Amino acid sequence: MKPLNVGVVGAAGKMGKELCQAIKDAGHVPFLGFYNTKQPEGFLHNSNSWQDKKNEEVELWIDFSLPDNFEVSLRGMAKYGKPIVSGTTGISDVQKNILKEVARQAPVLWSSNMSIGVAFVNKMLSLFSSIKDFDFQIEELHHKHKKDAPSGTAKTMQENLESAIGRAIPQTLSVRGGGIFGVHRIWAMSDQEVITIEHQALNRKVFAEGALKAGLSLMKKGPGLYSMKDIF
Repeated sequence: MKPLNVGVVGAAGKMGKELCQAIKDAGHVPFLGFYNTKQPEGFLHNSNSWQDKKNEEVELWIDFSLPDNFEVSLRGMAKYGKPIVSGTTGISDVQKNILKEVARQAPVLWSSNMSIGVAFVNKMLSLFSSIKDFDFQIEELHHKHKKDAPSGTAKTMQENLESAIGRAIPQTLSVRGGGIFGVHRIWAMSDQEVITIEHQALNRKVFAEGALKAGLSLMKKGPGLYSMKDIF
């Protein structure tokens, strides 16, 4: 694949910096850093306007912005018709409906977690349909600055697990402390045995590389709403 011009929304944040490096490491071009207030570093061009002509040269958009700007950012990216990957968390049901709307204009992939490992764990959860009479509990740990609890990742896991076993399970247990990037555990318990599935994120790089891989998987797809399951 020829090097792609990649645009990053929320480029001045911690994930923006990780994405800039991941894009370079993969042989692509960190072409445009889109920001609101503080200009990012490492990109060929920076922009804070959806009317900027440079936006037209972006071939793949990756979004790690804040929920407050989600609708404006999503509509701004979609009007160029190029693939969009969004890892913005904490979005509302209304904003999720906007995802479906803009997916008519471009291929769009949104996920609460861009880790390939988490996507694999979510795929595994369907297997619990074979032991649906077990008791289940999801547990998640994140750094002390994370605002949403339970995390978007845990909510997605709970939805997938409940779909597999055909019933509701207790609310996710959330722990916040220190600098934990992210730990998610799924407990399946009977009177005689316990099964535990655990995923640990060791750094932010895993999310940046996963988002880029997800974006590359969209390059030959038409408009539509996709998920991390579609990259397997």
